[in-house]
Amino acid sequence: MTIYALSTGPGVSGVAIVRISGLKASKAIKLLTKKDLPTPRIATLRKIYNINTSELIDEGIIIWFPGPESYTGEDMVEVHVHGGKAIVLALQNELSKIENFRLAEPGEFTKIALQNGKINLLKAESIGDLISAETEMQRLQAVKIMEGKSAEKFNDLREKLLKILSFVEAKIDFPEEDLPDENIKQIKKDTTEVLNKIEKILDDQKIGEIIREGFKIAIVGPTNAGKSSLLNNLSNRDVAIVSEIAGTTRDVIETHLNMDGYPVIISDTAGIRNSKDEIEKKGIKLSLDRAEKADLKLVVVDAKSIDFRGFLNDLLKDNAILVINKSDLINGELDPEVNKLDHVLISLKENINLDKLILKIKNKLKTKLIMNDDILITRERHRQHLVHCLGNLKNFLEKNDKKDFDKAAEDLRLATRNLGMIVGKVDVEEILGSIFNDFCIGK
Repeated sequence: MTIYALSTGPGVSGVAIVRISGLKASKAIKLLTKKDLPTPRIATLRKIYNINTSELIDEGIIIWFPGPESYTGEDMVEVHVHGGKAIVLALQNELSKIENFRLAEPGEFTKIALQNGKINLLKAESIGDLISAETEMQRLQAVKIMEGKSAEKFNDLREKLLKILSFVEAKIDFPEEDLPDENIKQIKKDTTEVLNKIEKILDDQKIGEIIREGFKIAIVGPTNAGKSSLLNNLSNRDVAIVSEIAGTTRDVIETHLNMDGYPVIISDTAGIRNSKDEIEKKGIKLSLDRAEKADLKLVVVDAKSIDFRGFLNDLLKDNAILVINKSDLINGELDPEVNKLDHVLISLKENINLDKLILKIKNKLKTKLIMNDDILITRERHRQHLVHCLGNLKNFLEKNDKKDFDKAAEDLRLATRNLGMIVGKVDVEEILGSIFNDFCIGK
């Protein structure tokens, strides 16, 4: 099949690009332009017609990429037309009339590029991440993965394991030959070196995933403390309903922010209190769950009634800032216990000390999200393969010490397979669907 899709954003624009890839991509050019193929990789101005009636659709640029020198590795065409909805629909309608042509599935162009060896699996994922990037930090991380340094490191570790495996399999193939002691020692040394490197990669505080998905901040606390007002203030818009009626927020309300290039997801949660209302009780459970999974908790309390018993004490145990609101309503000093905690005294009504709170949040972000070349994991998929690889290597070392080479070799094969799954060095059809479904249609 030959596939086609709009590769630029939907809606009205100056230019729209429709991409075509497959065996009959060249046929589409001839049918649409009534002319022969243009010079490869040269932007060529052509009139674009209806296939059957020769009625003019638009005048635009045709770029012809004969395979394998194209993004997908197949014959490919880019048709640049004016970005009106009617023009794009008319062009796609004409393409649908050609035999064995169909609309592309999400991420299918990139999937074909991967299958044809034009890119590896990490680069395919980073292309999707780059398109989805909302902040500078997310863009930089995606570009770093696209450059291939991560793939090089994973491939290097895999090559070392394959070399070790060759020694072990030689022993299995020639059991009558004794492996010299120095070879056995070298196998153990090299395996331990790879194992230690993987442990170091895994000990990254999940920074890569946090940057890709967003730093999660949960606003939690008792009812009527000002949680929804704080969310609206940080978002600079009315995201949540604010009311003096306790228990107004029943569900988790979420918004995405860009704080100095840092991707942040802030969640307003239901006020925590003893309640007999079943719906509110479910909202409170969601609040506690969101707080547990958050990278940072903003525990908002009323300055007039700070009670450190029960849930409040639990929420403040780690990764939390105590936000004491309604400071304009109190006189005198705070409880000495408060001064021992990481806290900010604010007034949302009077706009007091909100800049201090924002600065404290940004400092937490900067401390947590330190980008460096050692961050190689950006998805849970990568982490799970490395965890499995680590387990396989530990099993290999144990069996190798007992000179149970047949079983040890299988553990080593599984370890190399798990490393290969990260970059796509093995059959990865089972994971392609979940990856490329997140892409837009024309990519």
